[in-house]
Amino acid sequence: MSEAQTSHTLQVDLRGLVDLLSHHLYSSPRVYLRELLQNAVDAITARQALAPGAPARITVHAGEDLTVTDTGVGLSEADVHTFLATIGRSSKRGADGGIDGMELASARSDFIGQFGIGLLACFVVADEITVVTRSAADPHAPVVEWRGTSDGRYTIRTLPAREMPEPGTRVRLVPRADAREWTRPDRVVALARHYGSLLKHEVTVIDGRGEATRVNDTPAPWDRPHPSPLARREALAEHCRQTFDFTPLDTIELDLPVAGLRGVAYVLPTAVHPSRQAGHRVHLKGMLVSDQAQELLPEWAFFVRCVVDADSLRPTASREALYEDETLAAIRDALGARIRDWLTGLSASDPALLHRFISTHHLAVKALARYDDELLRLLLPWLPFETTDGNITLDEFARAHPVILVAQTVEEFRQVAPIASAAGLGVINGGYTYDRDLVHRLPEIRPGVSVVDLDPSAVTAHLDAVDPAAELAATWFLHVAREVIGQFDCDVVLRSFHPVNAPALLLDNREARHERSRTELAGQADGLWADILGSLRSEAPRAQLVLNHLNPLVRRAATITERGLAVTAVEALYGQALLLTRRPLRSTESALLNRAFINLLAHAMHDPMTSDLPEES
Repeated sequence: MSEAQTSHTLQVDLRGLVDLLSHHLYSSPRVYLRELLQNAVDAITARQALAPGAPARITVHAGEDLTVTDTGVGLSEADVHTFLATIGRSSKRGADGGIDGMELASARSDFIGQFGIGLLACFVVADEITVVTRSAADPHAPVVEWRGTSDGRYTIRTLPAREMPEPGTRVRLVPRADAREWTRPDRVVALARHYGSLLKHEVTVIDGRGEATRVNDTPAPWDRPHPSPLARREALAEHCRQTFDFTPLDTIELDLPVAGLRGVAYVLPTAVHPSRQAGHRVHLKGMLVSDQAQELLPEWAFFVRCVVDADSLRPTASREALYEDETLAAIRDALGARIRDWLTGLSASDPALLHRFISTHHLAVKALARYDDELLRLLLPWLPFETTDGNITLDEFARAHPVILVAQTVEEFRQVAPIASAAGLGVINGGYTYDRDLVHRLPEIRPGVSVVDLDPSAVTAHLDAVDPAAELAATWFLHVAREVIGQFDCDVVLRSFHPVNAPALLLDNREARHERSRTELAGQADGLWADILGSLRSEAPRAQLVLNHLNPLVRRAATITERGLAVTAVEALYGQALLLTRRPLRSTESALLNRAFINLLAHAMHDPMTSDLPEES
């Protein structure tokens, strides 16, 4: 026995749907004008498929009401019932993929709109919409008026031919009081220019006083003829100033015929952080889709801003972003390759511009060179790095230092740079993003160069040993120093090195710091966690406090015989060396610095209680 089955029709709450559009689909009510322009452009495209010589004009009247008139294909009475009375159905697709029953499937790719909700978006700013239209398919077709309201009601009637002598469509909005700011003449001109500046059909806005403003100037800036390459470059630079408000370092023309994409990439004249994603202007068949399209280019190309017009990209339902698909991925790779080719070509065509670019955007080049072997070989020698010889290119540095030492962190570099420089060691700061990986690849390009990670022992090996008699005389002081500093997992050695005004050097590395952090955590933990931390103990090399015997203060400190003053002197030397590393201090190290300062101040004032001052834990 079969169960009875009944069918029902979904009921649509139009007011709720409009609220959904305005708050969740569209970013702003301003998109209403884009939807009207888009419908007008598609209507003209459809008519020109029927009659290639048909007029192509869009006129926007911005007065008390807002009216958009086009010379497009128009709609018949049957089309009005079919398309304007059904939410989501587009006149650009029929049961057979045609338009108004005509075989226009081949023209489908020429249309901007793909979702059939453009007119519905106008309810975001208006409670009443009137459409007056006349079909171009039938010269005897009547003029039809469709009038709809935001509560879902609509009426249809035929009008005399004099109401619209030629085929086309006129859409009139009665804006709500709370949305009237979006239909002011100045706002309408700005919106029309924003969305339609690259439309190939004439778009004119007429205000309440009858003043007309042409909002688009075709052809696109990159498609216009110029008397010379220099004139073309200047014209594109002016377009960049008008669009992005900066004068570009250079312009990169973009042309992908397979994707129907044309445009230009403007190189920023100032450095930007890689995390600051670029906002590119993407037009689809002339209509602006997004002015913040971050997905158009690879992440490494953050040093350019693009304006492009494409035929094959797909917009999202809101038509305010690009749909991520294989086409977009292929275009992104192709545009990235075009920018990369421009960059590699500079070394031969314009070395001076390449120098200016690298000095401004070296971080972007470093990011790209990590994954592009050809670019690495070509540009790595040109890239600047922070070294013990200053900020210079790798090529210059490698010529002076066949063996290059790389500090793994900024702190390591800063603590050894003065000593290494005086000792003639070549050290590069590898603590910045990408730098360590890139420097280690230098031998691939310069076979005679050796690159190794910096180790504290490599620095101490280049420091001069102290005369045995002098070290013997300082034995007691060094013994006290090792007792005091040993609590910080640090050894003490006496060496002679330049510069003379550096009394002490703290040589540390990442493994030693990790071991100290583990030991500190183990001391604070209890139970199972303390056992786990204890089992992780490693034989990492300890840090070293290197006292400079050439420094007069150290030589004098080595002769101290009073234990309290010797402890204070050692703590002060260790504290100063700590500060020179510029790393955050632990609580015990801060306490040591405070204690050393107070004890030295008391000794300077000849306080008899100096040796009896209590020690801080």
